[in-house]
Amino acid sequence: MKIAIVHDWLVTYAGAEKVLASMLKIWPDADLFSVIDFLSDEDRKHLGGKRATTTFIQRLPKARTRYQKYLPLMPMAIEQLDLSGYDLILSSSHAVAKGVLTGPNQLHISYVHSPIRYAWDLQHQYLREANLLAGLKSKVARMILHYMRMWDQRTAAGVDEFISNSQFIGRRIDKAYRRPSTVIYPPVDTTGFNLQTEKQDFYLTAQRMVPYKKVPMMVEAFSAMPDKRLIVIGDGPEMEKCRAVCGPNVTLMGYQSFEVLREHMQNARGFVFAAEEDFGISPVEAQACGTPVIAFGRGGTLETVRGLNDDNPTGVFYYQQTVAALTAAIETFESQASRFNARTCRENALQFAEKRFEREMRQFVEQRWNEARLGDAFDCNPVLGLADTGLLLAAAQKL
Repeated sequence: MKIAIVHDWLVTYAGAEKVLASMLKIWPDADLFSVIDFLSDEDRKHLGGKRATTTFIQRLPKARTRYQKYLPLMPMAIEQLDLSGYDLILSSSHAVAKGVLTGPNQLHISYVHSPIRYAWDLQHQYLREANLLAGLKSKVARMILHYMRMWDQRTAAGVDEFISNSQFIGRRIDKAYRRPSTVIYPPVDTTGFNLQTEKQDFYLTAQRMVPYKKVPMMVEAFSAMPDKRLIVIGDGPEMEKCRAVCGPNVTLMGYQSFEVLREHMQNARGFVFAAEEDFGISPVEAQACGTPVIAFGRGGTLETVRGLNDDNPTGVFYYQQTVAALTAAIETFESQASRFNARTCRENALQFAEKRFEREMRQFVEQRWNEARLGDAFDCNPVLGLADTGLLLAAAQKL
Protein backbone atom coordinates (compact mmCIF):
# COMPACT_ATOMS: atom_id res chain seq x y z
CA MET A 1 0.00 0.00 0.00
CA LYS A 2 1.45 3.35 -1.08
CA ILE A 3 0.40 6.28 1.11
CA ALA A 4 0.44 10.01 0.37
CA ILE A 5 -0.14 12.67 3.03
CA VAL A 6 -1.24 16.10 1.79
CA HIS A 7 -0.95 19.26 3.91
CA ASP A 8 -2.05 22.81 3.04
CA TRP A 9 1.23 24.67 3.49
CA LEU A 10 4.36 24.25 5.57
CA VAL A 11 5.60 27.58 6.92
CA THR A 12 5.52 27.32 10.72
CA TYR A 13 5.12 24.50 13.23
CA ALA A 14 1.73 25.12 14.85
CA GLY A 15 -1.39 23.10 15.70
CA ALA A 16 -2.10 21.67 12.24
CA GLU A 17 1.55 20.73 11.82
CA LYS A 18 1.48 18.86 15.14
CA VAL A 19 -1.31 16.72 13.68
CA LEU A 20 0.79 16.17 10.57
CA ALA A 21 3.79 15.17 12.69
CA SER A 22 1.71 12.53 14.49
CA MET A 23 0.39 11.20 11.17
CA LEU A 24 3.96 10.82 9.94
CA LYS A 25 4.81 8.90 13.12
CA ILE A 26 2.03 6.44 12.30
CA TRP A 27 2.99 6.18 8.61
CA PRO A 28 6.69 7.12 8.41
CA ASP A 29 7.07 5.79 4.86
CA ALA A 30 4.30 8.00 3.46
CA ASP A 31 5.22 10.63 0.87
CA LEU A 32 4.44 14.23 1.81
CA PHE A 33 2.80 16.84 -0.45
CA SER A 34 2.05 20.52 0.18
CA VAL A 35 1.30 23.75 -1.69
CA ILE A 36 4.55 25.22 -0.35
CA ASP A 37 7.26 24.05 2.03
CA PHE A 38 9.43 26.65 3.77
CA LEU A 39 9.84 24.96 7.15
CA SER A 40 12.99 25.73 9.08
CA ASP A 41 15.44 22.92 9.77
CA GLU A 42 14.47 23.05 13.45
CA ASP A 43 10.75 22.68 12.73
CA ARG A 44 11.38 19.99 10.12
CA LYS A 45 12.83 17.73 12.81
CA HIS A 46 9.26 17.26 14.09
CA LEU A 47 8.39 15.76 10.69
CA GLY A 48 11.29 13.34 10.79
CA GLY A 49 13.23 15.55 8.37
CA LYS A 50 10.73 14.84 5.61
CA ARG A 51 10.37 17.39 2.78
CA ALA A 52 7.19 17.88 0.79
CA THR A 53 6.65 17.73 -2.92
CA THR A 54 5.31 21.22 -3.64
CA THR A 55 3.37 23.11 -6.32
CA PHE A 56 4.29 25.96 -8.69
CA ILE A 57 3.41 28.45 -5.93
CA GLN A 58 6.67 27.45 -4.20
CA ARG A 59 8.57 29.29 -6.97
CA LEU A 60 6.46 32.46 -7.13
CA PRO A 61 7.82 35.80 -5.80
CA LYS A 62 7.66 36.24 -2.01
CA ALA A 63 5.88 32.89 -1.61
CA ARG A 64 7.67 32.35 1.70
CA THR A 65 6.28 35.47 3.41
CA ARG A 66 3.21 36.45 1.36
CA TYR A 67 1.79 33.04 0.52
CA GLN A 68 -1.72 34.06 1.65
CA LYS A 69 -1.82 36.43 -1.32
CA TYR A 70 -1.74 33.38 -3.59
CA LEU A 71 -4.88 31.83 -2.08
CA PRO A 72 -6.90 32.29 -5.32
CA LEU A 73 -4.28 30.14 -7.13
CA MET A 74 -4.18 27.38 -4.53
CA PRO A 75 -7.18 25.36 -5.78
CA MET A 76 -5.54 25.03 -9.18
CA ALA A 77 -2.14 24.36 -7.59
CA ILE A 78 -3.36 21.55 -5.33
CA GLU A 79 -5.11 19.88 -8.27
CA GLN A 80 -1.79 19.70 -10.18
CA LEU A 81 -0.25 17.33 -7.62
CA ASP A 82 -0.08 13.89 -9.24
CA LEU A 83 -1.23 11.31 -6.67
CA SER A 84 -2.31 8.69 -9.20
CA GLY A 85 0.31 6.21 -8.00
CA TYR A 86 -0.99 6.03 -4.43
CA ASP A 87 -3.52 3.66 -2.88
CA LEU A 88 -4.34 5.75 0.21
CA ILE A 89 -4.43 9.55 0.40
CA LEU A 90 -4.62 11.26 3.80
CA SER A 91 -5.19 15.02 3.69
CA SER A 92 -4.68 17.36 6.64
CA SER A 93 -6.82 20.30 5.61
CA HIS A 94 -7.94 23.72 6.83
CA ALA A 95 -7.86 25.28 3.36
CA VAL A 96 -7.21 23.39 0.11
CA ALA A 97 -5.47 20.07 0.88
CA LYS A 98 -8.68 18.05 0.67
CA GLY A 99 -9.10 19.20 -2.97
CA VAL A 100 -6.45 16.88 -4.43
CA LEU A 101 -7.65 14.81 -7.38
CA THR A 102 -8.19 11.11 -6.66
CA GLY A 103 -9.63 8.18 -8.60
CA PRO A 104 -12.24 5.50 -7.87
CA ASN A 105 -9.61 2.94 -6.86
CA GLN A 106 -8.04 5.24 -4.29
CA LEU A 107 -9.21 5.82 -0.72
CA HIS A 108 -9.14 9.49 0.36
CA ILE A 109 -9.54 10.24 4.08
CA SER A 110 -9.47 13.91 5.06
CA TYR A 111 -8.65 15.13 8.56
CA VAL A 112 -10.35 18.54 8.60
CA HIS A 113 -9.19 21.22 11.02
CA SER A 114 -11.95 23.39 9.54
CA PRO A 115 -13.59 24.08 6.20
CA ILE A 116 -12.02 27.29 4.82
CA ARG A 117 -13.02 29.62 7.66
CA TYR A 118 -12.85 32.92 5.79
CA ALA A 119 -14.93 31.55 2.92
CA TRP A 120 -17.76 30.17 5.04
CA ASP A 121 -19.27 31.40 8.32
CA LEU A 122 -16.34 33.68 9.20
CA GLN A 123 -16.34 35.57 5.88
CA HIS A 124 -17.88 38.74 7.30
CA GLN A 125 -15.53 38.75 10.30
CA TYR A 126 -12.56 38.33 7.93
CA LEU A 127 -13.71 41.23 5.75
CA ARG A 128 -14.14 43.48 8.81
CA GLU A 129 -10.71 42.65 10.20
CA ALA A 130 -9.10 43.17 6.78
CA ASN A 131 -10.93 46.51 6.36
CA LEU A 132 -12.62 45.20 3.20
CA LEU A 133 -16.23 46.15 3.89
CA ALA A 134 -16.57 48.56 0.96
CA GLY A 135 -14.92 49.62 -2.29
CA LEU A 136 -13.41 47.81 -5.26
CA LYS A 137 -11.07 45.67 -3.15
CA SER A 138 -14.07 44.50 -1.12
CA LYS A 139 -15.91 43.43 -4.26
CA VAL A 140 -12.87 41.54 -5.55
CA ALA A 141 -12.38 39.83 -2.17
CA ARG A 142 -16.03 38.76 -2.06
CA MET A 143 -15.79 37.33 -5.59
CA ILE A 144 -12.69 35.34 -4.65
CA LEU A 145 -14.28 34.01 -1.47
CA HIS A 146 -17.42 33.06 -3.42
CA TYR A 147 -15.27 31.10 -5.87
CA MET A 148 -13.36 29.44 -2.99
CA ARG A 149 -16.65 28.47 -1.35
CA MET A 150 -17.99 26.81 -4.52
CA TRP A 151 -14.69 25.01 -5.11
CA ASP A 152 -14.51 23.86 -1.48
CA GLN A 153 -18.01 22.41 -1.61
CA ARG A 154 -17.48 20.73 -4.97
CA THR A 155 -14.23 19.03 -3.95
CA ALA A 156 -15.87 17.56 -0.83
CA ALA A 157 -17.31 14.93 -3.18
CA GLY A 158 -13.79 13.61 -3.78
CA VAL A 159 -13.34 12.70 -0.10
CA ASP A 160 -14.41 9.21 0.95
CA GLU A 161 -14.28 9.79 4.72
CA PHE A 162 -14.14 12.96 6.80
CA ILE A 163 -12.51 13.19 10.22
CA SER A 164 -13.22 16.36 12.22
CA ASN A 165 -10.97 17.66 14.97
CA SER A 166 -13.95 18.42 17.26
CA GLN A 167 -17.72 18.16 17.39
CA PHE A 168 -17.77 21.90 16.67
CA ILE A 169 -15.93 21.37 13.38
CA GLY A 170 -18.10 18.34 12.67
CA ARG A 171 -21.11 20.67 12.68
CA ARG A 172 -19.26 23.08 10.40
CA ILE A 173 -18.49 20.21 7.98
CA ASP A 174 -22.15 19.23 7.97
CA LYS A 175 -23.16 22.84 7.24
CA ALA A 176 -20.64 23.33 4.44
CA TYR A 177 -20.56 19.90 2.77
CA ARG A 178 -23.67 18.09 4.07
CA ARG A 179 -21.41 15.17 4.98
CA PRO A 180 -21.01 13.27 8.26
CA SER A 181 -17.65 13.09 9.99
CA THR A 182 -15.95 11.17 12.77
CA VAL A 183 -14.41 13.15 15.62
CA ILE A 184 -10.78 12.39 16.47
CA TYR A 185 -9.38 15.09 18.71
CA PRO A 186 -5.91 16.37 17.71
CA PRO A 187 -2.82 15.32 19.66
CA VAL A 188 -1.62 17.40 22.59
CA ASP A 189 1.89 16.86 23.97
CA THR A 190 0.73 16.34 27.54
CA THR A 191 4.07 14.69 28.41
CA GLY A 192 5.83 18.00 27.76
CA PHE A 193 3.78 19.77 30.46
CA ASN A 194 4.24 18.62 34.04
CA LEU A 195 1.66 18.77 36.82
CA GLN A 196 2.26 21.48 39.41
CA THR A 197 -0.13 21.81 42.32
CA GLU A 198 1.33 24.93 43.95
CA LYS A 199 0.33 28.08 42.07
CA GLN A 200 1.47 31.69 42.13
CA ASP A 201 -0.76 34.76 42.19
CA PHE A 202 -0.91 35.67 38.49
CA TYR A 203 -3.02 34.83 35.45
CA LEU A 204 -1.56 33.86 32.09
CA THR A 205 -2.55 34.05 28.46
CA ALA A 206 -0.27 32.79 25.69
CA GLN A 207 -1.13 33.00 21.99
CA ARG A 208 -0.48 34.78 18.72
CA MET A 209 -1.69 38.38 18.79
CA VAL A 210 -4.08 38.22 15.85
CA PRO A 211 -7.54 39.83 15.87
CA TYR A 212 -9.74 36.81 16.58
CA LYS A 213 -7.68 35.89 19.66
CA LYS A 214 -8.97 39.09 21.40
CA VAL A 215 -5.75 39.66 23.35
CA PRO A 216 -6.25 43.47 23.67
CA MET A 217 -9.66 42.80 25.23
CA MET A 218 -8.04 40.59 27.88
CA VAL A 219 -5.33 43.18 28.55
CA GLU A 220 -7.94 45.91 28.91
CA ALA A 221 -10.03 43.80 31.30
CA PHE A 222 -7.10 43.10 33.64
CA SER A 223 -5.86 46.70 33.44
CA ALA A 224 -9.20 47.66 34.97
CA MET A 225 -8.58 45.17 37.82
CA PRO A 226 -5.37 46.55 39.37
CA ASP A 227 -5.42 44.01 42.21
CA LYS A 228 -4.96 41.16 39.71
CA ARG A 229 -1.85 40.42 37.66
CA LEU A 230 -1.80 39.19 34.04
CA ILE A 231 1.21 37.93 32.11
CA VAL A 232 0.90 37.84 28.31
CA ILE A 233 3.19 35.63 26.19
CA GLY A 234 3.09 36.00 22.42
CA ASP A 235 3.57 38.50 19.64
CA GLY A 236 1.80 39.62 16.49
CA PRO A 237 0.03 42.49 14.74
CA GLU A 238 -2.17 43.27 17.77
CA MET A 239 0.81 44.05 20.03
CA GLU A 240 0.48 47.84 19.62
CA LYS A 241 -3.20 47.69 20.61
CA CYS A 242 -2.19 45.73 23.70
CA ARG A 243 0.42 48.32 24.64
CA ALA A 244 -2.14 51.10 24.23
CA VAL A 245 -4.47 49.62 26.88
CA CYS A 246 -1.84 47.98 29.11
CA GLY A 247 -1.87 48.85 32.80
CA PRO A 248 1.02 48.44 35.29
CA ASN A 249 -0.41 45.11 36.49
CA VAL A 250 -0.12 43.57 33.00
CA THR A 251 3.22 42.28 31.67
CA LEU A 252 3.65 41.89 27.90
CA MET A 253 6.52 39.42 27.49
CA GLY A 254 6.34 39.01 23.71
CA TYR A 255 7.55 35.79 22.10
CA GLN A 256 9.17 33.37 24.55
CA SER A 257 10.81 29.96 24.37
CA PHE A 258 8.88 26.80 25.12
CA GLU A 259 10.67 26.46 28.45
CA VAL A 260 9.52 29.92 29.57
CA LEU A 261 5.97 29.23 28.38
CA ARG A 262 5.83 25.92 30.25
CA GLU A 263 7.16 27.46 33.46
CA HIS A 264 4.47 30.15 33.41
CA MET A 265 1.71 27.66 32.56
CA GLN A 266 2.72 25.52 35.51
CA ASN A 267 2.80 28.44 37.96
CA ALA A 268 -0.25 30.42 36.80
CA ARG A 269 -3.33 30.66 38.99
CA GLY A 270 -5.48 30.46 35.86
CA PHE A 271 -5.12 30.45 32.08
CA VAL A 272 -7.22 33.06 30.24
CA PHE A 273 -8.53 32.33 26.75
CA ALA A 274 -10.80 34.50 24.60
CA ALA A 275 -10.81 32.96 21.10
CA GLU A 276 -13.46 30.90 19.38
CA GLU A 277 -11.16 28.08 18.32
CA ASP A 278 -11.79 24.97 16.27
CA PHE A 279 -10.20 22.93 19.06
CA GLY A 280 -7.74 25.05 21.06
CA ILE A 281 -4.55 23.32 22.14
CA SER A 282 -3.26 25.83 24.70
CA PRO A 283 -6.18 25.41 27.16
CA VAL A 284 -5.45 21.66 27.16
CA GLU A 285 -1.73 22.30 27.72
CA ALA A 286 -2.62 24.54 30.67
CA GLN A 287 -4.80 21.83 32.18
CA ALA A 288 -1.95 19.35 31.70
CA CYS A 289 0.01 21.60 34.07
CA GLY A 290 -2.85 21.47 36.58
CA THR A 291 -3.92 25.02 35.73
CA PRO A 292 -7.66 25.74 35.37
CA VAL A 293 -8.96 27.80 32.45
CA ILE A 294 -11.16 30.88 32.07
CA ALA A 295 -12.41 30.48 28.48
CA PHE A 296 -14.82 31.98 25.98
CA GLY A 297 -17.69 29.49 25.85
CA ARG A 298 -17.86 28.77 22.13
CA GLY A 299 -15.99 26.43 19.82
CA GLY A 300 -13.69 23.61 20.81
CA THR A 301 -13.10 24.73 24.41
CA LEU A 302 -16.60 23.54 25.28
CA GLU A 303 -15.29 20.03 24.58
CA THR A 304 -11.90 20.34 26.31
CA VAL A 305 -12.78 22.29 29.48
CA ARG A 306 -15.28 21.21 32.13
CA GLY A 307 -17.38 24.14 33.28
CA LEU A 308 -18.88 24.82 36.70
CA ASN A 309 -21.93 22.68 35.89
CA ASP A 310 -19.62 19.64 36.08
CA ASP A 311 -19.02 17.88 39.41
CA ASN A 312 -15.26 18.16 38.78
CA PRO A 313 -14.81 21.45 36.93
CA THR A 314 -11.56 22.48 35.25
CA GLY A 315 -12.56 26.01 34.32
CA VAL A 316 -15.09 28.80 33.95
CA PHE A 317 -16.85 29.89 30.75
CA TYR A 318 -18.01 33.34 29.71
CA TYR A 319 -20.22 33.90 26.69
CA GLN A 320 -19.40 37.34 25.30
CA GLN A 321 -16.00 38.56 24.08
CA THR A 322 -16.21 41.74 26.15
CA VAL A 323 -14.34 43.32 29.05
CA ALA A 324 -17.44 43.12 31.26
CA ALA A 325 -18.01 39.41 30.57
CA LEU A 326 -14.39 38.50 31.22
CA THR A 327 -14.28 40.59 34.40
CA ALA A 328 -17.36 38.79 35.72
CA ALA A 329 -15.80 35.42 34.80
CA ILE A 330 -12.63 36.24 36.76
CA GLU A 331 -14.75 37.16 39.80
CA THR A 332 -16.66 33.89 39.47
CA PHE A 333 -13.41 31.96 39.06
CA GLU A 334 -12.02 33.40 42.30
CA SER A 335 -15.24 32.85 44.24
CA GLN A 336 -15.27 29.19 43.14
CA ALA A 337 -11.53 28.60 43.56
CA SER A 338 -12.02 25.78 46.07
CA ARG A 339 -13.75 23.68 43.39
CA PHE A 340 -10.69 23.48 41.13
CA ASN A 341 -8.20 20.70 41.62
CA ALA A 342 -4.87 20.57 39.78
CA ARG A 343 -4.92 16.77 39.45
CA THR A 344 -8.45 16.85 38.00
CA CYS A 345 -7.27 19.37 35.40
CA ARG A 346 -4.36 17.08 34.51
CA GLU A 347 -6.61 14.02 34.22
CA ASN A 348 -8.95 15.89 31.91
CA ALA A 349 -6.04 16.90 29.65
CA LEU A 350 -4.69 13.36 29.37
CA GLN A 351 -7.65 12.23 27.26
CA PHE A 352 -6.21 14.38 24.45
CA ALA A 353 -2.70 12.88 24.58
CA GLU A 354 -0.66 12.00 21.47
CA LYS A 355 -0.85 8.24 22.03
CA ARG A 356 -4.66 8.43 22.04
CA PHE A 357 -4.65 10.31 18.72
CA GLU A 358 -2.25 7.85 17.11
CA ARG A 359 -4.28 4.85 18.28
CA GLU A 360 -7.64 6.25 17.13
CA MET A 361 -6.27 7.51 13.83
CA ARG A 362 -4.59 4.23 12.99
CA GLN A 363 -7.69 2.20 13.87
CA PHE A 364 -9.97 4.45 11.82
CA VAL A 365 -7.79 4.37 8.71
CA GLU A 366 -7.16 0.61 8.90
CA GLN A 367 -10.86 -0.10 9.32
CA ARG A 368 -11.84 2.07 6.35
CA TRP A 369 -9.06 0.56 4.25
CA ASN A 370 -10.20 -2.96 5.01
CA GLU A 371 -13.81 -2.04 4.23
CA ALA A 372 -12.74 -0.51 0.93
CA ARG A 373 -10.76 -3.62 -0.05
CA LEU A 374 -13.72 -5.79 0.89
CA GLY A 375 -15.99 -3.62 -1.25
CA ASP A 376 -13.59 -3.90 -4.20
CA ALA A 377 -13.64 -7.69 -3.91
CA PHE A 378 -17.44 -7.77 -4.07
CA ASP A 379 -17.41 -5.38 -7.03
CA CYS A 380 -15.08 -7.72 -8.90
CA ASN A 381 -17.16 -10.81 -8.05
CA PRO A 382 -20.77 -9.84 -7.21
CA VAL A 383 -21.85 -13.49 -6.81
CA LEU A 384 -19.71 -14.01 -3.71
CA GLY A 385 -21.83 -15.67 -1.06
CA LEU A 386 -22.29 -14.48 2.51
CA ALA A 387 -20.35 -17.50 3.71
CA ASP A 388 -17.24 -16.08 2.06
CA THR A 389 -17.53 -12.72 3.80
CA GLY A 390 -15.71 -13.70 7.00
CA LEU A 391 -12.82 -15.27 5.12
CA LEU A 392 -12.57 -12.28 2.81
CA LEU A 393 -12.56 -9.76 5.68
CA ALA A 394 -9.90 -11.77 7.52
CA ALA A 395 -7.77 -11.78 4.37
CA ALA A 396 -8.22 -8.05 3.91
CA GLN A 397 -7.11 -7.37 7.46
CA LYS A 398 -3.82 -9.13 6.75
CA LEU A 399 -3.05 -6.87 3.77
